[in-house]
Amino acid sequence: MALYSYSSMNGAGKVVKGVIDAANPADLELRLRRMDLDLIDSKPTGQRTFTFGSKKITRKDLINFCFHMEQLTAAGVSVLDGLTDLRDSLDQPRFREIVADMIEDIEGGSQLSEAMLRHPRVFDQAFSSLVTAGEQSGKLSDVFKSLSESLKWQDELASQTKKIVMYPAFVGTIVFGVTIFLMIFLVPQLTGFIKNMGQELPFHTKALIFVSDIFIHFWYVVLILPVAIYVGLKLTLKNSAKARYRADVYVLRIWLVGPVLHKIILARFVTFFALMYASGITILDCIRLSEGIVNNLHVAAGLRQVRQLISEGQGVTAAFQITGMFPPLVIRMLKVGEATGALDNALRNVAYFYNRDIEDMIERVQALIEPVMTVVLGLLLGWIMLSVLGPIYDTISKIKT
Repeated sequence: MALYSYSSMNGAGKVVKGVIDAANPADLELRLRRMDLDLIDSKPTGQRTFTFGSKKITRKDLINFCFHMEQLTAAGVSVLDGLTDLRDSLDQPRFREIVADMIEDIEGGSQLSEAMLRHPRVFDQAFSSLVTAGEQSGKLSDVFKSLSESLKWQDELASQTKKIVMYPAFVGTIVFGVTIFLMIFLVPQLTGFIKNMGQELPFHTKALIFVSDIFIHFWYVVLILPVAIYVGLKLTLKNSAKARYRADVYVLRIWLVGPVLHKIILARFVTFFALMYASGITILDCIRLSEGIVNNLHVAAGLRQVRQLISEGQGVTAAFQITGMFPPLVIRMLKVGEATGALDNALRNVAYFYNRDIEDMIERVQALIEPVMTVVLGLLLGWIMLSVLGPIYDTISKIKT
């Protein structure tokens, strides 16, 4: 399909502009008419190759979608009418187009979950499976409510995760900038004076002069190297599953950050597992869908092993325990849930505990990062002062004697 840029008019006489996929101009006009828009002008802009900027469907869009559908389905409004109302109220052109496509599919005889599966970049397999379970059980509004709460929780979790990464990155950038300033501007002036004294310099002073010369003569390498390493790592992880697996194993072992990320992954897993299990999805399917949710190849491999063991006849608790990847709390609550038949409630308790623990750990990590960065900067300044003032003090001592 070609990508068309269009201008149209809605029922209120307001001009609406956007971009949409269509096979040809006639198909474009038909698609806009389904969105209650009258085509004014259009022009092809090429093939859709990448989605960015305002075309990207955000988590906030999905939260609003779930909340809207929950309210309307709970009030007895049909799915088709609910989607039509949603389409008319959306300001996001790309999401409006997707909802219009879903309306078209449902009018053609598809279920809502089947229409969602045709847009896997927006509605992943777990999302579609939960909607399928809601359709089969007649509890679609409950599923949308659970999805809305889960997406809000993911949004908060993503915000907390960014706090771990962004703060040390910001402080580290400042320390790196201070280091460059010291090595390029301050150290050469001080070491120039020391060299003119004509005495034998200690090793740490020679090392400081050597590092300063690298920053002065190869400053472009110092600036480009971190960017090159970052881009190289991104490309390697993108193109090599083996490298991604090793990186996912390593990231869980990083001091301070690793334990927090591990608990975030476990919290995401148990939350979605409980949600899917409560919706009527089988345990094996819950585990299979969770493999794509955890966003860590090492943990996903452990879940595949669990699924294999359960399919071979092992109990749920025993299968999770054999992998050795899941902490005692998860194993204990799985055992309680398996014994009582309330596995979803037991896992919700785990999620609640981990959510509180994650918040506490993030606060502790942030509290530790600042003094650690201060110590690093202090050691750097101490090295410079020792390397500069040491030879000066030795010279003064010799003059006195």
